[in-house]
Amino acid sequence: MTPDELVRDHTIYSCVMGSRAFGLATEGSDTDRRGVFLAPTPLFWRFDKPPAHVEGPREEEFSWELERFCELALRANPNVLECLHSPVVEHVDDTGRELLALREAFLSRQAHGTFVRYAAGQRKKLDADVRQYGAPRWKHAMHLLRLLMSCRDLLRTGELTIHVGDERDRLLAVKRGELTWPEVESWMSRLTEEADRASTRSPLPATPDHARVEDFLTRARRTSALHEL
Repeated sequence: MTPDELVRDHTIYSCVMGSRAFGLATEGSDTDRRGVFLAPTPLFWRFDKPPAHVEGPREEEFSWELERFCELALRANPNVLECLHSPVVEHVDDTGRELLALREAFLSRQAHGTFVRYAAGQRKKLDADVRQYGAPRWKHAMHLLRLLMSCRDLLRTGELTIHVGDERDRLLAVKRGELTWPEVESWMSRLTEEADRASTRSPLPATPDHARVEDFLTRARRTSALHEL
């Protein structure tokens, strides 16, 4: 079975991510698609295992095998957690609905560390651009601000919301370079401090619910094995 066939025939959940999911799309914005496929269980009984992820077959499309997706989500990987909360769902089957019903099981205060570390890495890249070119890549600066907002609000409320809502115009002004870099830096620092404070009194549990997620994965593998035999 080819990687493209895994995505085509065994996807349990797919969604649109990027600007179109964040509420930041403008004319000409790409359509970034993300998905989760459940590789048939008998494929794991071979020496040559199915892939943990697949790029394509469409442009700007990336999919994870279910187990790898759950592993990353349990580690509070920002990109994977946000995929589970996209407001633009393109496909979901019964197993995918079970996965979406588990969204809160993946959330924990560990998101503070992973989101902030990811943001710090992205900010270093922006700082390097400023030193080299005199200005950051404003689109990347906009998306970093959005990520920090998402992190802060997750820690405050216990819910992950990726659509920017009323902040759309202000963030798009950043993308257009209408704010100065010191203004954007100050905004980033403020959001980071707000996320730090929110983490100390967050309603989220300290760790995700590994047992609940593992039970779901085991049942999905068992059902797949019985179906394929």
